[in-house]
Amino acid sequence: MLMRTDPFREMDRIVQQLSGTSGTWSKPSVMPMDAYREGDEYVIAFDLPGVSTEAIDIDVERNMLTVKAERRPVAKADSVKVELSERPLGVFSRQIVLADTLDTERIQADYDAGVLTLRIPIAERAKPRKVSISGSTGRKQISG
Repeated sequence: MLMRTDPFREMDRIVQQLSGTSGTWSKPSVMPMDAYREGDEYVIAFDLPGVSTEAIDIDVERNMLTVKAERRPVAKADSVKVELSERPLGVFSRQIVLADTLDTERIQADYDAGVLTLRIPIAERAKPRKVSISGSTGRKQISG
């Protein structure tokens, strides 16, 4: 049997059960994420522990990235009595508006140890470049 001493965690669990805040397809829960730039790529990492790759859906329409995932309950025998259940089940979703400077045609997705990592290359047109100046080298006077 497990014993806990955090009354606030128990209160959060009760409120979550009563309010039905676990995700459903009509009202998904938000999944935690990190986003950062690494060299010439934009990286987004989503925490999805316990979710199989078959239950993850990634869509890009124009500049809108949508990630949906579903964590299903593990089948238990009739003789199993659950003592504690804190891991959220249901549907998780996140929508992110991507900048025009990202190449959404070449997104790479990897899933390892419960973390979904998307790598989005920075578009060539958005990378810094030098602009050459052409014209005469003679001096010109600016008159006001």
